[in-house]
Amino acid sequence: MSDDLRRYVVGLGANLGDRLATLRSARLAFEQRGLAIVAVSDVYESAAFGPPQPDYLNAAALLEAQLEPTRVLELLLEIERAHGRERRERWGPRTLDLDLLFSPGLVMATPALTLPHPELTRRAFALKPLVDVAPTARDPVSGALYAELLAALDGQSLRRLTTSSGWRPGRAE
Repeated sequence: MSDDLRRYVVGLGANLGDRLATLRSARLAFEQRGLAIVAVSDVYESAAFGPPQPDYLNAAALLEAQLEPTRVLELLLEIERAHGRERRERWGPRTLDLDLLFSPGLVMATPALTLPHPELTRRAFALKPLVDVAPTARDPVSGALYAELLAALDGQSLRRLTTSSGWRPGRAE
């Protein structure tokens, strides 16, 4: 474990079962595993990629931890499994999908983990929540603001949902 506190943006997605309850439960699981929540995004609904399936709810959480990225990934996979995630088909439906999207200034590529997430700049459903929690974040490879990259994806439809105060504390809805 590193002594340095590092920030991570994690994308959350769900399209099976009670999607919002699953996102709330994942958020609690972060804290139970020592991943401190700094901020959470709004929740958005988007059409699914891949085979026909229900729409996704998507969000992001800005986390802090004294953990290396590979350990954070291990914790995310553990949380997915605890929520019934089964990896059967690429881009298939899932109870919970947690993606390690970004860590400021960090670029890495291993067989298990690539940061920033290799599909991040092509997916509004991941970029919009990231920009919610880290509005001045820049892609560490290109230097581009993620907010500007998001603007270029204006053809990808997202719908902001009205969420309960249980998802984003302190926000009246």
